[in-house]
Amino acid sequence: MNFLAHIFLSNNDNQITIGNFIADGIRGKRYKKYPIEIQKGILLHRQIDTFTDAHPTVRLSTKRLHENYGHYSGVIVDILYDHFLAKNWSHYSDIPLPEYIESFYDLLEDNFKTLPVRIQKMMPHMIADNWLLSYAEIEGIQKVLDGMNRRTKNISGMNTATVELQEFYVEFEEEFTSFFEELRAFTDQTLKTIEESF
Repeated sequence: MNFLAHIFLSNNDNQITIGNFIADGIRGKRYKKYPIEIQKGILLHRQIDTFTDAHPTVRLSTKRLHENYGHYSGVIVDILYDHFLAKNWSHYSDIPLPEYIESFYDLLEDNFKTLPVRIQKMMPHMIADNWLLSYAEIEGIQKVLDGMNRRTKNISGMNTATVELQEFYVEFEEEFTSFFEELRAFTDQTLKTIEESF
């Protein structure tokens, strides 16, 4: 899952949210240098990724992209799924998406010194261009894919994946909706297990 899903799945706990958001940049046991609640968020992120990568519904989505994008298919599906979460946000939260995102940006600013350097450098661009809110529109997803394609030196071809998104829009949305219900249940249980382990 991509940024918005990880933030949402943090159970409205600020420190778990920070950990879940920064986790991709924390390797191995380096998470142990962070405060306990942030550690929990990092561990939760890893469990979410493991569950997602192995899930048969997600694999249906990635298989649709594999011929054109190879091992980048999983990254693309993460982004597409964030689109459907943002687009259908009112089904999942009573807090309007712009308000929810603004609170998250405030949280990042309040915890700036805790963030890894990579995230500190990324954060101003994320906020200025309002990445998370842009996910709700295909144009926003296009910008994200354009940026990721540039970061792969145009090798991935990810910038063309909105073609498949539009062609198979109904299928992707149905797969997201089905999978996300299972992921929410898994996350709730996993968070309890993590809490008990500390």
